[in-house]
Amino acid sequence: MAALLEVSDLRVHFHSASPERWAVDGVSFSMEEGEILGLVGESGSGKTVTAMSVSGLLPRDQAQVDGSITLGGRELLQCSEAELRSIQGSDLSVIFQEPMTSLNPVLRIGPQVEESLRVHQKLSREERRRRALEAMAQADLPDPEALCRKYPHELSGGMLQRVMIAAAIVSRPRLLLADEPTTALDVTIQAQILELLRRLNRENHMGILFISHNLNVVRKLCARVAVMQGGRIVEAGPVEEIFRSPRHAYTKRLIAAIPSRERKLT
Repeated sequence: MAALLEVSDLRVHFHSASPERWAVDGVSFSMEEGEILGLVGESGSGKTVTAMSVSGLLPRDQAQVDGSITLGGRELLQCSEAELRSIQGSDLSVIFQEPMTSLNPVLRIGPQVEESLRVHQKLSREERRRRALEAMAQADLPDPEALCRKYPHELSGGMLQRVMIAAAIVSRPRLLLADEPTTALDVTIQAQILELLRRLNRENHMGILFISHNLNVVRKLCARVAVMQGGRIVEAGPVEEIFRSPRHAYTKRLIAAIPSRERKLT
């Protein structure tokens, strides 16, 4: 069976950087349908640039991107911008770290959840609304009808992140890219969002590429993890195996940085 996502020898160089400085330098990994893969590393490790390359959100006039990225057997780096927009509205969606900066503060919640359907799919207004309400219910948002009429500033941080998740799943993507989606949340809400992602993965058989600087959070959600440092993957494998027997010094430091009380599985 072909992989859902295959990244091969991905290299990314920003035009504004020095010639020898590659933000991503020879990254390769793959994901199966319905898999949750963690991509972990500190700020500047290249994990977010990797995710932006996969999502097609890396501005083409700002960076040189080499290698191969295939989604469902389709080479994304050879797609036109119009083709990428079509893929972004159907097979692939992104959840960003900060919902308050990603959501439009002057638009109500309902139209923002519906946006990808309005832009990318030919659906009636009634069908868009039905799909949006369904996605909001799947994201555990209470009273979706009432929430559709609210503005972002009227919601808590946890509810805003659920709105972002609803907007990402409304198009029923095969692959969800989650870029640090729990970083700004307290531990209780963080646990709820992780459980929500786990349930969406199970119910929708949706692959999730989960980006984080926190290896312990990745451990709670993902079956496999790839550890990035300096634009490269330095270690990859099953999460529990890497926790038990980390081989790379950087992975050992990430694990050592976790408070001992949090290293136990919850």
